[in-house]
Amino acid sequence: MRPDTPYSKYLGDREPIATLRETAERIGKLTAAWTDADFERASSPGKLTARQLLAHLAHVEIAFGNRARMALSTPGYVVQPFDQDRWMEREKASGPEALNAFLGLSRMNLALFASLSKEELATPLSHPEQGHITVDWILHTLAGHQVSHVAQIEQIAGRATG
Repeated sequence: MRPDTPYSKYLGDREPIATLRETAERIGKLTAAWTDADFERASSPGKLTARQLLAHLAHVEIAFGNRARMALSTPGYVVQPFDQDRWMEREKASGPEALNAFLGLSRMNLALFASLSKEELATPLSHPEQGHITVDWILHTLAGHQVSHVAQIEQIAGRATG
């Protein structure tokens, strides 16, 4: 049974491992020829720039990858929530740096998730806001989260000059 996550509506019936692979590849292709100015474009006024979106995606890869690894290695693990806005306030990476971080972290997490057995995916952990979850819940959330942001990157790519 598929876990119900805050991003289930974005993932739908798609397989999460394939979705993570496809989404990262899509973002890499869309941004491959971008200039520094392209990374500073937003999908619409008041929205995050591409640089900020990519940094946010990298942050989520850091946090969710850590959560999965901690759960797999620490019985009774309890998630430490993070404030994504506070993390963004401290982010100084350039557009290309944020892109490279996202793509590298995504590949690393994808390799981990793809290697897990059904039993490992069922590893439980606790989240102060979400309650009792599993590593599979993290996987599905991560995949849906990426899908939720790819449309913004596609909109920005439509405006890019690179």
